[in-house]
Amino acid sequence: MRYSEHANPVITLTAGPVNCYPEVLRGLGRTVLYDYDPAFQLFYENVVGKAQKAMRLSSKPVILHGEPVLGLEAAAASLITPDDVVLNLVSGVYGKGFGYWAKRYSPHLLEIEVPYNEAIDPQAVADMLKAHPEITIVSVCHHDTPSGTINPIDEIGALVSAHGGYLIVDAVSSFAGMKTHPDDCKADIYVTGPGKCLGAPPALTILGVSERAWAKMKANKAAPRASMLSIVDWENAWSRDQPFPFTPAVAEINGLDAALDLYLNEGPEAVWARHALTAKAMRAGVVAMGLSIWAASDKIASPTTTSVRTPEGVDEKTIREAARSRYGVVFSSGRSETLGKLTRIGHMGPTAQPIYAIAALTAFGGALNAAGQKLAVGKGVEAAMAVIDADA
Repeated sequence: MRYSEHANPVITLTAGPVNCYPEVLRGLGRTVLYDYDPAFQLFYENVVGKAQKAMRLSSKPVILHGEPVLGLEAAAASLITPDDVVLNLVSGVYGKGFGYWAKRYSPHLLEIEVPYNEAIDPQAVADMLKAHPEITIVSVCHHDTPSGTINPIDEIGALVSAHGGYLIVDAVSSFAGMKTHPDDCKADIYVTGPGKCLGAPPALTILGVSERAWAKMKANKAAPRASMLSIVDWENAWSRDQPFPFTPAVAEINGLDAALDLYLNEGPEAVWARHALTAKAMRAGVVAMGLSIWAASDKIASPTTTSVRTPEGVDEKTIREAARSRYGVVFSSGRSETLGKLTRIGHMGPTAQPIYAIAALTAFGGALNAAGQKLAVGKGVEAAMAVIDADA
């Protein structure tokens, strides 16, 4: 059977956007209330409270009404001043990208950059902070999705805190898929959203903001105000007694409410465990088929995305096209420097279930065989099943 490229796929196993939980889709269909209706204002306050509980924050998080790129750029615009010296930690495409925003607001940019299949070494951060005591802000991407690798943000955060610096963390594709919280890594601005591991649409940003970050942003006269990029305008918007700076995305808040209920009711530890098991099964199957994981070691391979190195002589795009047309399964390409070098297979939200590793291996292996490879797809499936059964 061939699937038309214009038809909906059977299964979307990408690194985002991901499919939504059915409960989230039903949530999106709830009544769209007037934002000044007291019922909505109370509801919004309750949703922010659920987000605070999920993020294990001591203060109220901020919701910005746009996908998390808004939050990342807003963090740079609001926290960084021309006098700041920024250390940007680069282990992938998205980490590198934040440096461009940082450079827009301060000319003083330093970087630690490692190959895009490796992770940042905390010792390198410690050495840089010692060599450059003038560093005031450090930025890091926790899960650099185009590589499927994880950085040790808790260790990095402890170093930055001891140095007296401010830490900006991109946790867009890691939060709710593994154990990570703003306070754990001592983040001053922690950027995430519901469009990845929470299994909701990619239309909101959720920020954890420390008290010292609030003070710094308020003191920064250049920090955006009366702007889509403003964070300070939303500081107290969680309260039913405060007006919204502009109309919030009411339907998306309905969906976020459903997503947070699912996460909290299932139990975060259980959610993390199924993300980790799905990725572990996937990696075992990939190796058993004779392929390679992009990450330099299992230790830094993400539980929310498996990046598979493209075999020599194979056009990566043809793998994804064949997987879609033959099996109705959609994967993600690399980005920028990793484009063509790897295929990303997402395990996020509703697809963080071990059975989807089996579907992914079958479609991926079949697509490669269609491209002329001779892979033992059955061995890959058997290896993945062994991992799953060992956990049963």
